[in-house]
Amino acid sequence: MPNAKPLVAIVGRPNVGKSTFFNKISGRRIAIVEDVPGVTRDRIYADVEWTGRKFTLIDTGGIDPRSEDVLLSQMRRQAEIAMDMADVICFFTDARSGMTPDDEEVSILLRKTHKPVILVVNKMDHSGLTDSMYEFYGLGLGDPVAISSTNMLGLGDLLDEIVKRLPPQEEGGEEDESHVIQLAVVGRPNVGKSSLTNRLLGQERTMVSDIPGTTRDAIDTQFQGPDGALYNIIDTAGIRRKRAIEDESLERYSVLRSIAAIRRCDVALLLIDAQEGVTEQDARIAGMIHEEGKAAVVVVNKWDALEKETGTLEKFKKQVIEDLKFMDYAPVLFISALTGQRAQNVLPEVNRVWEQASRRIGTGALNDVLGDAQMALQPPTIGGRKLKIYYATQASVCPPTFALFINAEELMHFSYQRYLENCLRKAFGFEGTPLRFVLREKKKEDARP
Repeated sequence: MPNAKPLVAIVGRPNVGKSTFFNKISGRRIAIVEDVPGVTRDRIYADVEWTGRKFTLIDTGGIDPRSEDVLLSQMRRQAEIAMDMADVICFFTDARSGMTPDDEEVSILLRKTHKPVILVVNKMDHSGLTDSMYEFYGLGLGDPVAISSTNMLGLGDLLDEIVKRLPPQEEGGEEDESHVIQLAVVGRPNVGKSSLTNRLLGQERTMVSDIPGTTRDAIDTQFQGPDGALYNIIDTAGIRRKRAIEDESLERYSVLRSIAAIRRCDVALLLIDAQEGVTEQDARIAGMIHEEGKAAVVVVNKWDALEKETGTLEKFKKQVIEDLKFMDYAPVLFISALTGQRAQNVLPEVNRVWEQASRRIGTGALNDVLGDAQMALQPPTIGGRKLKIYYATQASVCPPTFALFINAEELMHFSYQRYLENCLRKAFGFEGTPLRFVLREKKKEDARP
């Protein structure tokens, strides 16, 4: 599935240095952490690149198998969710305290996952602790990897071991006619995600539970639309706001489940409650969709419950676009999943934005539009040097990505890049999908298509 990154979960009992490792990796620019509007992403996960492979590192709370404490039991459940989702699991232990009965119980849990597990012995801060590492062979999880997160020792070795166990990298390719459109239904709790899913499927079905401790990220159901197109609808748990410390651990993993669904989808349906309008949390979820490069349709649900007067729809639509201005390319639909009002418009819109996200533009037509754009508005000049765009080509789809061959990257101002994006949208459409630009520096004599 396009743009999916493998997931690597960091698990272990409390106070073995999991978060220290996570923070060291994400904080030293090994991680490619980008700020999504309104989302503190590093509290949930970090996108990491190591030796050319990209993956997502998930930090979890400590697992205390014996505790009856409510908060600790919630932490245990969230770690189980992370393990259920992960492609690779890093099991952290502590060299100073040695192997404990809790470590043994966690290792039993890990073996049942049938996932690749890397046994990590942390806090190997000095040579005197070397002998203590050998007792961890008793966990039956293979050769341990010795590190010290605090002193930055062995982190490269651990990252090498993670990369070795990642699933094979998928090759890019064109979608064929039988492609099943992966459709994620995302949004806050109680905005009507399950009702819309039922409406699109034409039947009642078991929904993913939003009860704390749910161990599945989503429920997938494949179906054929009225037009004969094939879809796999991914119904997700609601993404909550953080309210209090006891809710924070649950919020982290409801977000994570939905992020996983967004990452493996082709099109995301972002549901908004008409009675509440666009909330801060809606903007956060929209930011996730945008940053993942996914095609999107904004669906304003419960439209039947809103009192209306002349111009209400247009006024509401204008406000939605203003509140989600970083994603102003997404079409906005107004429906009632409960009554079925305008729900028949959802799948045709999904098809349309998927086609736009999959669209390829010929190099000739692309350069004609960019040439006209430069004639209409000259490229910027910085420090006496003028930006020169020699030519462009489309590098990939989903999202449409364009390589611009230019004289110097530092001369490409963000505002001019946005201007070029608007010119492409005006010429070719691309409604419902973000656009990406990749800048390539070339000398003038080499800059020929």
